[in-house]
Parts: sequence; structure tokens; C-alpha cells
Amino acid sequence: MKYNIYADNAATTAMYPEVAKIMRAYFVDEFYNPSALYHQASKIRRLVKQARETIAEQIGAQPEEIYFTSGGSEADNWALKGFASAQGNDARILTSRIEHHAVLNTCDYLEQKGHIVTRLPVTHDGLLDYHSYESSLSNENLPLLISIMLVNNEIGSIQPIQKLASAAKRVGAYFHTDAVQAMGHIPIDVKLLHVDMLSASAHKFHGPKGMGFLYIRQGVEIDSLIHGGAQEFGSRAGTENIAGIVGMAKALEISCRTMQADRKHVAEVRKTFLHAMQETGLDYVVNEAESNVEGIISISIKNANGEMIVNRLDLLGIAVATGSACNSRDMELSSVIKAVKLPLEYAMGTIRISFGIENTSEEAVIIAHEIARICNLNNK
Repeated sequence: MKYNIYADNAATTAMYPEVAKIMRAYFVDEFYNPSALYHQASKIRRLVKQARETIAEQIGAQPEEIYFTSGGSEADNWALKGFASAQGNDARILTSRIEHHAVLNTCDYLEQKGHIVTRLPVTHDGLLDYHSYESSLSNENLPLLISIMLVNNEIGSIQPIQKLASAAKRVGAYFHTDAVQAMGHIPIDVKLLHVDMLSASAHKFHGPKGMGFLYIRQGVEIDSLIHGGAQEFGSRAGTENIAGIVGMAKALEISCRTMQADRKHVAEVRKTFLHAMQETGLDYVVNEAESNVEGIISISIKNANGEMIVNRLDLLGIAVATGSACNSRDMELSSVIKAVKLPLEYAMGTIRISFGIENTSEEAVIIAHEIARICNLNNK
């Protein structure tokens, strides 16, 4: 039987119809450059201002603290590289081993440039090792910037950012969080979190791809990553993506307004899937923390091949992801699966199912049953 089930919402989400509708006009009729002087451009400037205010309101920020970017990766790069550049030759950075590659690879780049980067371990459930964190904040090589993601993109663990950022403040360190997987899915207030910078990406909360933002608290100084015009308060050059900006603001407004009901729905789908998996008789573990986002489920099946399972599900019309991110040549496990130290016989059988608002409990049962059928056939 051929299905049509999309369960990879941690990779990207379907755009809200309302967002697609509101964006359409800015591709065709309202195409004006907001930097121009004529009256049509002034209307576009007002729209950009309103979008900035909408986003700021959703996360407890001021409009002038919101900087539009091309997505989460640019926002992460800007936060880290911009901070390091502003510090000169001594930007000591502290991060974890399970960050998104937009942070991990940026830290590798900065390390090659001579900056000091410390990568902290995590516990088996994907939470930052707090003992190691405290030790790093008390040694002589005190970090100047700490970058820890709010929600992990592979296993869904929610880091205690408020606690981590508060500890950073006590020693005078700045704190950045990659909130790409969290924005629009859990409540976020930058003031309550005590963060100095925060990255987000629109396509993770039913907005357009190629659009994101970086929150930079007033008083935090980072250098520009892109030079040219005076857009984004003179800090990020380039003609604004009006359709993307308007669409992102609308998507975040809808996501935050419907968040409570959406979380309840996705939690029910998650519960149904995990119950169905228990009934399969497979030997597997669920990679999760005590505090997890409802939508992301990482399971590791003993003596299975995660990539093979994902490919077989794809042939059935079911879209999920492999959490092990195996390279076809060297079969290297993802940094997240390595960091939580799963036994190899489980680690190689890791897959990620990420449910969203359009998934149903019926689909959850189908996915569990098809996973079991694939594994049982492969073991014969």
C-alpha cells in the first residue's frame, strides 16, 4: 500500500495557507524597494516595521532588537562570527557537542582563526552536563560567549536555558541560543530566558524558507557579517525580502496564537505512536530528556539500519529522517548520537519521526507498524 504521510516536520513545515496568501501580493503587485523615497516604498517600509513589531511582541523583545536574516544558519553565523570579530583575537566561546552544524562548523572555523572554543559533553538524555558547565565558568579561561541550543533538532531535548544563561550572567559572559527548533512550538520570552542573542528560522514554524531573524539585546555589540547598504539599522546589508518578512511575522503570530492547542494535538499523536511502538515487540530505546518538545521523537532500534528503514518507508510514501545521519562511505554517526553515547548496536538503527499539526494518530500507528514490518522482514 502506498501512503502519503509526512512526518519530518523538524526538517521543515508546510506553510500556513494564510501565510502563502499574504505573501503573494509582495511578489507581484507590492514589489517596491523600501529604501526608495516615493510613496509606494513608504507603505512597504511601514509593513517591515509592523512585521518587526509583531515578531518582537511574540518573544518579549523590542522591535529594534530584531534583525532579519536569510534563515537560522545566517543568524547563528552572524551571532558567533560577529561576536568574535568584535572581540578581536580573544573570543573565548563555550558550546555543546550536540549543536546544529550551523553552530558547530562556525565554531570550527573560529577555532581555525585562533579563537578558543570549548565543547561541553551532554548526559545520556541530551542535556548539557551541568557540572562541566559550572567548572567552565569558574576556570581562568572564562568564556566570553556561550552558545547552547534551546531545543535539539535530532532528539528534541529542551535545555534549561534560563538556568544556563543566568549562570553566565553571574560571571559576565554573553549568551546566545539557537532557537530554530523551539520558535513557534514552545513559549519564548527573551527577557525571562536572560539571553543576549537568539536565532530563529521561519520555515520551522510554517513560514517561508530563506527567512529568519537574529534577536540581539540592546547593548550587545557584534560586527556585521554582510556589508553594503544601511538596511537592518546599518548592521545587515541587502534589500529586504518583503514577502519573506511579512510571511514570517504572520506565521509566528499564528503559531503563538494556536500553540497551546497545537501542542496538545501533537502530544496525543506522540503518545499514540509510542504506544504503538511498544506493541511491536521491537527492541529499541527512545532518545529523550525529561523535558522534550512534543513533535520530535528519536528512536534507536537494536541491530537495525536506520538509513535502510528511512529508505524503505520512503518507498511506502512515508517521510521520516535518519537520526544517525550515516555517511554512505564511512557510516559515521551524527554528533548528537555520538554525544549521548548510545551502544553501537542501537545507534546505527536511529531514526527521527517529527510530527506536526497536520499529522494524525492514525498516521502514527501506520508508521509504527511499517517500521516493525520492515525490521522483521530484514531479520528473516
